[in-house]
Amino acid sequence: MLNSTHQKGFKEKALNLIILGLIFVTALVTYWLDQGYYVNLVSRVVIFAIAGVGLNLALGYGGMVSLGHAAFFGIGGYIAGISAMHFSENTSFIAGLDSTNQMLTIWLFVIIICALLALFIGLISLRTSGVYFIMITLSFAQMVYYFAISWPDYGGEDGLLISSRNQFLGNDTDNELVFFLICFTVLLLTVFLSSRIIRSRFGTALQVARMNDVRLATVGIRPYPIKLTAFVISAVITGIAGALFADLNRFVSPDMLSWQMSGEIIIFILLGGVGRLSGPILGATLFVLLETFIGGYTEHWKLFLGLVLLIVVLYANGGLMKMVVGEKQHD
Repeated sequence: MLNSTHQKGFKEKALNLIILGLIFVTALVTYWLDQGYYVNLVSRVVIFAIAGVGLNLALGYGGMVSLGHAAFFGIGGYIAGISAMHFSENTSFIAGLDSTNQMLTIWLFVIIICALLALFIGLISLRTSGVYFIMITLSFAQMVYYFAISWPDYGGEDGLLISSRNQFLGNDTDNELVFFLICFTVLLLTVFLSSRIIRSRFGTALQVARMNDVRLATVGIRPYPIKLTAFVISAVITGIAGALFADLNRFVSPDMLSWQMSGEIIIFILLGGVGRLSGPILGATLFVLLETFIGGYTEHWKLFLGLVLLIVVLYANGGLMKMVVGEKQHD
């Protein structure tokens, strides 16, 4: 029994490395073949995977089914887009701050704003559970969505064009491979951070809180601050993914804030495996492949996505990762 558990754990770690390796090699090969479109496609997979890893921390390990994470994804995108616009026009940023086109500075703004908003939302929504939690997070996200639509200075419902990608330490981010490497590095950091969190005492408490709040409270640990902290970290990671997504497309719109976007991030997790470290990466890859190759033939490609999701839920409850490595390895 113990050997079987170790084998499954080793198999899952190996699969995690293989998935990341294949993504990296695919980007390098397509760049070498001068296929910039496909390099950007891989970058899209990586960015969606970052958002999925972020939400998976709250949903997979904390049991918090949030339909409001699009708010953080979109806010990250809007901060990147607004900053790029002001920099190109040589005007002041929000609240009179100097505009910048440096990703690291922009990400700092994203971290602060997403953390503060998530703290506010979490303080309210985490006092509930189940469908009430889902609806409260959705409500807050919709508020942000309609605020963006009614903000004509930054495009309103038409969105905002980004003339040139924000810069990263003097590197040419308009180069497809350079931008991919930035996104891939962020993905590696988020996977590493998520791994460290779930293997820590905090992560253990978070997973116990998901299973039984009362049991955690009986050992003297309050579930509420544990869940709130995980929710905030999750939101910050998703916000950074949104900033990268805006730079990838050189465009940001209220669609990034819609409830459909929240649903798509959840789909990445369900497809790959809830509570699996690389589950969102695998799910995001499958989602983008279906969107790109089947979507090229029919606008009804989500019908096929629904069928795949139905098969995964019915016959691989635990996602695609379970089909390969078996039952979940508990840390």
